[in-house]
Amino acid sequence: MAIHPIEYRYGTPEMKAVWSEEAKLKKLLMVEAALAKAEAEVGLISKKDAEVIEACMDRVSLERVKQIEEEISHDMMAVVLAYAEQCGEAGKWLHYGATSNDILDTGLALQLKEAIEIIEGKLGRLKHELLKKADETKRLVTAGRTHGQLAVPTTYGLRFAIWAMEVARHQERLRQLKPRVVVGQMSGAVGTQAAFGKEGIRIKELTMRYLGIPAVTVSSQIIQRDRHAEYIEFLALVASTLDKICLEIRLMQRSEIGELAEGFGKRQVGSSTMPHKRNPINSEQVCGLARVVRAYVEPALENNVLWDERDLTNSSCERVIIPEASILLDHMLNKTINVISGLTFYPENIKRNLYTLKGVQMSEAVMIALAKKGFGRQKAHEIVRAASMKAFERNMPFKQALMEDKDISKKLTSEEIDEVTDPEKYIGTAVEQVEEVLRKEGYYKEGRI
Repeated sequence: MAIHPIEYRYGTPEMKAVWSEEAKLKKLLMVEAALAKAEAEVGLISKKDAEVIEACMDRVSLERVKQIEEEISHDMMAVVLAYAEQCGEAGKWLHYGATSNDILDTGLALQLKEAIEIIEGKLGRLKHELLKKADETKRLVTAGRTHGQLAVPTTYGLRFAIWAMEVARHQERLRQLKPRVVVGQMSGAVGTQAAFGKEGIRIKELTMRYLGIPAVTVSSQIIQRDRHAEYIEFLALVASTLDKICLEIRLMQRSEIGELAEGFGKRQVGSSTMPHKRNPINSEQVCGLARVVRAYVEPALENNVLWDERDLTNSSCERVIIPEASILLDHMLNKTINVISGLTFYPENIKRNLYTLKGVQMSEAVMIALAKKGFGRQKAHEIVRAASMKAFERNMPFKQALMEDKDISKKLTSEEIDEVTDPEKYIGTAVEQVEEVLRKEGYYKEGRI
């Protein structure tokens, strides 16, 4: 019986596979086999026994592990005993010198490595879609907004370029944190490697070499949880970016704004009672799930605060937050990629909103023009501010309010005011900035210009 929405509603098959019980068991068996191989190389066990242990890896069943755990109430020891059953005499050397978290934490590192690779790929796809939209809309002028109020014009291309660069920074962050997060240990009961004797450091290095991941320099009985907290914090930061992007799409899709919309299927239903509805449900889902991912930051930070060389309070928590945060963030990335690639723009509404304030939002352009005419910036600001308030209060065209001001009409002709207040001509270097982003991120190298 499915209970958690991840089981039936959220998540991609590839990310769910990383965190399945079967995948976790496989990683634990891989670590045990690598340890045996390392111990054979330094002479602690025979190479023949190590070879048998490695050859028996695929014979261990999850069902048998669970049977043993039911009897002994220890998950890692259940894995060891189930594995040893398949190895005959060689099984007596399984887990030699190791503590549970040597295997558990290193197995987790292997899972995190795969999860990070999936996220890396999705971030790349999202950035590509944002760059593509930035290129397509770099000259699509729209009303800028600050504090929810109309401001001077911008372009949709600049918005997409800004988001693309934020995603690029996430790519950089992921590259930087990966060697801190994807690490294994072989430290023994409290970190001293006493059971391994003088070969402890060598065993640790060899085990991780066989597994293809770096080894911690030092650790206690567990790998320190600042590493895992950083990973969760990263997922939360990416979630906030996706939240930001999808929130803007939701705002722009509002009926009274109507500048763009999510893709909508031919048979898609928007409401059970209002047949006309075309709701931004995918963007809303991303925004909702972002709250869940961000909520995992606090327990991840608390997991780094443990008693002495370790306690067990982090374990139960991590079984929930690390897989769930990874699965949900991956799901959100997929949703956002699909939303961006399927956007529909409505140029007529974009233009309507540009002119909805009858030109008042072009006050900065007029101020700059007057300053150049000899008023100076401060005096020009006050004169234009007064004209703007007049236009607001009397609901009149901004040009009319400007022309009725004698100081302004002496300096600017009717034609000059028309030129200055044309929103299509007041986007500064927006196009050039977008093109610089496209060059910087290698978009043009793909043959698109």
